[in-house]
Amino acid sequence: MSWQAYVDQSLVATGNVDKAAIFNDAGNSVWATSSGFTVSPAEMQEVVNAYNDKGTDGVKQVQSTGLHIAGERFVVIKADERSIYGKKGREGVVIVKTTNAILVTHYPESVQPGAAANTVEQLADYLVNVGY
Repeated sequence: MSWQAYVDQSLVATGNVDKAAIFNDAGNSVWATSSGFTVSPAEMQEVVNAYNDKGTDGVKQVQSTGLHIAGERFVVIKADERSIYGKKGREGVVIVKTTNAILVTHYPESVQPGAAANTVEQLADYLVNVGY
């Protein structure tokens, strides 16, 4: 399956996310993206910095500062070595890092955060299992 097919079929087509992109693990190369979803290089650097931050007493800096994705600021409610979850009102982002990729997704107000997270985490598990 192509990277674009993962975005279109495994993420957006589920109805649990409305926008998605897949980047390399350094965040500097876009492998696939849904139409109209632009994550800037500076925003991806924020994501990469959040993953590289080991945190103090289990709290990463991004949990205090928030995160910007596609021009919007999200309050970070979870940040660990694999997953970053952010909220802005009733919409949010789910970002998951695999061995070689970073999945960046957005879900709308109409979707439950847990449904979006499960969709993205399941694809991430699959990608890790096949070596990505």
